[in-house]
Amino acid sequence: MQKFSESLKLMGNNFTLTVVAKDEPVAKSGINLAIAEIRRIEQLLTTFRDDSQTALINENAGLRPVIVDDEVFGLIERSIAISGITQGAFDITYGSIDKSLWNFDKTMDKLPSPEEAQKMVHLIDYRNIILDKENSTVFLKEKGMRIGFGGIGKGYGAEMAKDKLRRAGFQSGIINASGDLTAWGAQPDGSPWGIGIANPEHPEKPFSYLSISEKAVATSGNYEKYVMIGGRKYSHTIDPKTGLPITGIKSVTVIAGNAEFADAMATPIAVMGIHAGLYMIDQIPGIECIVIDDNNKIYTSKNIKLT
Repeated sequence: MQKFSESLKLMGNNFTLTVVAKDEPVAKSGINLAIAEIRRIEQLLTTFRDDSQTALINENAGLRPVIVDDEVFGLIERSIAISGITQGAFDITYGSIDKSLWNFDKTMDKLPSPEEAQKMVHLIDYRNIILDKENSTVFLKEKGMRIGFGGIGKGYGAEMAKDKLRRAGFQSGIINASGDLTAWGAQPDGSPWGIGIANPEHPEKPFSYLSISEKAVATSGNYEKYVMIGGRKYSHTIDPKTGLPITGIKSVTVIAGNAEFADAMATPIAVMGIHAGLYMIDQIPGIECIVIDDNNKIYTSKNIKLT
């Protein structure tokens, strides 16, 4: 058995799909299955196409409920549950602030004023997503509200691709969605899959290694997407309560049993702050966390074992 990988852009992120198979044609067939599954999910969740279910929900904000697939309904339901656990630090209605106020590209040369940010923040409130399970509808109560799956979508995509491969008989592999990854089985030599935890100053140089077979890992760091304004680095992680970027944390790495949950929990820990974030993680079974602050100090949840 050998390891085969393919890297490509999916869901606006760089995905690397790795499977263990007896030869390249078998591996290729599996990787193609996984790619098709991620593309299918992207069609449902993207806000860049007017005909996606997410776009239709947003278009009808404040107007009427929209019928969605069970899959989209379930993801929104789980997103709302995570908002509850994190006291709103995770909130898919951040979409109302995302494009209009913060645009993390080279043209952004000044911060929005706290007043501007505050004006937009009133639209961010997961409690204004009204779900009707019987009719499978989603309704955003306020005009101008938008949902977006940037905080959970790629983890969900990775998890679904893994399930597709497992069902097709692939007993081992890794789906890596720009640092959010899920691994199952073992490497061809029988050893567990392992990853390096990136050093935020030098992302290519890991400071520690973790065994991750049958686990998922998500990292949210200010080295991934940020703007430099006035010589200061501003993270792409926005506090839903203020509409402004968080400071003080360079990276958060979450280890959980499921890529969707790991992806969704990485950002709110950064928003909540180190001590509140780690306290919350310590209350949830089966999830661990590593936080690095702006001074490169490392904090970990109770059960973590770094090597």
